[in-house]
Amino acid sequence: MISHIKHITFITTLCIFISVGCNNTKNQRFEAVKYDQLLSIVKQNDDKLYVVNFWATWCRPCMEELPHFLEVDAEYRTNKKYEMILVSLDMSSNLHEGVAKVVKTMHIQPDVLLLDDAKRMNDWIPMIDTDWDGAIPVTAFYKNGKQLYFHEGQLSKSELEQLIKKHI
Repeated sequence: MISHIKHITFITTLCIFISVGCNNTKNQRFEAVKYDQLLSIVKQNDDKLYVVNFWATWCRPCMEELPHFLEVDAEYRTNKKYEMILVSLDMSSNLHEGVAKVVKTMHIQPDVLLLDDAKRMNDWIPMIDTDWDGAIPVTAFYKNGKQLYFHEGQLSKSELEQLIKKHI
């Protein structure tokens, strides 16, 4: 019986990954990562602007601003000097259910990484920004290994567009 449940869970997870992947024009990253892995992505010296939004499915302001981020991403997605990464702070157990459901329902195209590093939260939060207390949503801009901008709280579509134009 337990192996049957594991088999069903595996097939359900596989179906979610396939359905999430089918919504994309590129190979979307959809996985749990540690802070060091996230840092290695945004700290690349590749002249690309990384717009990194920290959010969670249980965060109402995050979910309210997410459509604006998706609209802006659709405008810039083909620009090789731009990349948006949505970093979920949901519990890792919610990746294949809650987070995947939001990705599918909202047709999310940017990479979605679940930051599965809660035990070291007090270490990596101040490394992202010394003034950050951990509240979300939060958006950070990185380019050539340096953080250019940090904003705690919601961003409107026009604010996000202006920031991207300024830093791209």
